[in-house]
Amino acid sequence: MSAAVATATASEGAVAQRRRRGRRRLTPRLLIVSVAAYLIGIIFLLPYVEMVITALRPPSELQSRNYVPEHWDWSNFTSIWKTGFGTNLRVSLQIAGGATLLVLIVALPAAYYTARRKFRLRVLFLLLVLATQMFQPAALLVGIQRQFTSYGLSPVTSLILVNAGFNLAFAVWILNAYFSSIPAELEEAAMVDGTSRIGALTRITLPLALPGVVTALIFTFIAAWNEFIVALTLTGDPSKGPLTVAINNYIGQYSVDWGHLFAGSVIATIPVIILFALIEGKVVGGLTAGSIK
Repeated sequence: MSAAVATATASEGAVAQRRRRGRRRLTPRLLIVSVAAYLIGIIFLLPYVEMVITALRPPSELQSRNYVPEHWDWSNFTSIWKTGFGTNLRVSLQIAGGATLLVLIVALPAAYYTARRKFRLRVLFLLLVLATQMFQPAALLVGIQRQFTSYGLSPVTSLILVNAGFNLAFAVWILNAYFSSIPAELEEAAMVDGTSRIGALTRITLPLALPGVVTALIFTFIAAWNEFIVALTLTGDPSKGPLTVAINNYIGQYSVDWGHLFAGSVIATIPVIILFALIEGKVVGGLTAGSIK
């Protein structure tokens, strides 16, 4: 019994010691850094708060000087769907999701091969891939429009290909850096145990490189989600275009539909927030997953 009591006492002492270590003293430096971090966070959140408040402000109070409206009006969030905004949301999801999937399908094998194989002119190949980032869609807009018109592709397919092409270089480089940082001995050990090259890639390397995959995924999705110039050029019917084109239509030549403009902007941020909420845990888990057999 005495041994059990001693063991329990020791374990309780270890737990208490870990708790004391986890608690950090509130020093002046820590206080200043915390206050500065909260202030910066508030500054970044203020535009979104203003966007939500304006979307809920009734038309009679648009010119009011009060920051908070006296009456809250939810009609902008309900009536906007009658303008075809649901179709625009679906088109944006198709374009961003399709471009992200296409980028990952092409970038993963390309980055893995360049990270594991030291072939001739490898550096030149990576530099040529990076050089494509110098060309902006706006500079190639006329050629892009003529090319996809001659092919007879639909606007959604055209925008998926364009967004995937202009985000592929970043994905290849970020994934190449992650694959290069993972020791090849881990894959060799797995293959010695009978795992194939593909199995070592999917079971060992990809879980370790998951933060890089998530970074490429988020970057591509947001870039395709926010793209406007090419979407405006390739979309013939604005009612069937992505959200960026639809939101721009609320800005007229002589008037601006502020209610629907801000309501549409609020709705457009929700899928990105959901994506971050779903993926955030994968980033932390990918830092350690796959390294223990």
